[in-house]
Amino acid sequence: MYAKKIVKGTMMKGNHERKAAILVFDVGSTFTKANAFSYNEGEIAWLAFSQAPTTVKNIDIGLNEAIKSLACQLGEVKLEAEYVYSASSAAGGLRMVAMGYMPRVTAKAAKEVAMNAGARVLEVMSYDDEAEYKLEMLQEIRPDIILLAGGTDGGDIDNLVNDAKIIVKSGMKATVVIAGNQTAQPLAQTILDEANIPTVRVPNVMPIIHELKVKPAREAIHQQFIHQITKAKGLSKLIDILTVQKVVPTPGAVMMAAELLAKGTPEEEGIDGLVVVDLGGATTDIHSVLPYLDKLSLEEKGLVLTNEKQTVYRTVEGNLGLRVSALGIVETVGPKALLARIGLAGAEKEQAIVDYATALEKDPEHLAANAQETAFDQAMAEAAVEIALKRHAGFISQQFDPIMGIVPGMPMGRDLRQVKTVIAIGGIFAHSPLEKSTNIINRALANPDISLLPINPQIVIDQNYLLYAVGILAQYHATAALKFAKKHFNLI
Repeated sequence: MYAKKIVKGTMMKGNHERKAAILVFDVGSTFTKANAFSYNEGEIAWLAFSQAPTTVKNIDIGLNEAIKSLACQLGEVKLEAEYVYSASSAAGGLRMVAMGYMPRVTAKAAKEVAMNAGARVLEVMSYDDEAEYKLEMLQEIRPDIILLAGGTDGGDIDNLVNDAKIIVKSGMKATVVIAGNQTAQPLAQTILDEANIPTVRVPNVMPIIHELKVKPAREAIHQQFIHQITKAKGLSKLIDILTVQKVVPTPGAVMMAAELLAKGTPEEEGIDGLVVVDLGGATTDIHSVLPYLDKLSLEEKGLVLTNEKQTVYRTVEGNLGLRVSALGIVETVGPKALLARIGLAGAEKEQAIVDYATALEKDPEHLAANAQETAFDQAMAEAAVEIALKRHAGFISQQFDPIMGIVPGMPMGRDLRQVKTVIAIGGIFAHSPLEKSTNIINRALANPDISLLPINPQIVIDQNYLLYAVGILAQYHATAALKFAKKHFNLI
């Protein structure tokens, strides 16, 4: 059987045997990663990490290579796992467009729904936008999924119905998650059904003003994500070997790990406020979890339109990455400022870093080949992390607004100053010396200016791509996963 072929791999030395009871994969576009854990009497222990090139046309080759590498590392371990789980980013995430009534509410709902579900919000449209603009955007973006929201239950009907007609006119066959006014949903569904557009109806994401209920819509989109990756070349084979036939989007797994660590479980205390920096080749993601916000009343939390009082929050900088989006970093910061970070200057060096970033976008698999390229990577990493953190965090107001009750010196937005732990993940952190990785984060935090960034936090570097695995394990072995993560990352 295929599952046994993947899950088993034995290399014995002597009489001692430790059992790898849990395997957790992360199937990415480039590499398939694997982590092996033992699981004895409710206690999880990490055994080994391996990775192999992802073989998209025949995914079992990459999976088998990762397993073989684990077996070679763990000569005394019999890899006969009782539990096999996986995350994946190989399909790249669903391209999502949100359509709703109020622009800020729709944007907020779209971000909340997409979080952990495997979708990327590429456009948000509201009643403010002309029908022709909506039509043009749908045809230009060609989304995989459309979140059709708008109207509280019993409220406005026309917007949801009109947007359904625009979707039909666009000729798009994307799955439409109908998540607006329950009264208008049957009308919208009939319009879409008549055009043979696939639909999923879920409860309204905003049944009453300022109250978001996104879980059903998020689950519907996650199911579409799973459907997409099982259709991708060879990825359907991944489902066959899993204990639970569910693949978690990798960013969602990271977020679940952050939430577990920060909040804890009924049996094990969490570590409180936490920020995770995920620096990748294409994007820089910032996750923050602030558990104390759960204790605020609805009045204290205020309107749902803002993000600063969400307990769990993620931002994605789509133009800041160390490979596919390297030029985005150079264009955002400027070559001169980047070079200043590593003590270099001059027109020749400025052109060199522009050329390097351009070459990286054409060849994302390139690894730094000399000291100069290594320094360029470091400068871009520091800049990407600093920009992403400052965009995620709030700031100290510099203005006076008597209408809004704002005065200079007032904290605005998401306040991360009390966060005492920052975890960094990503290729540059996994493959660099610990001191260098820590310095990247420290330098990114060194000049907060008016931003509400963490102050002297503990910096934790995930050198073995374990955080995504912790997030997956949190769904099935929460307390054991939490105890393991606290111990492994020295957060006790």
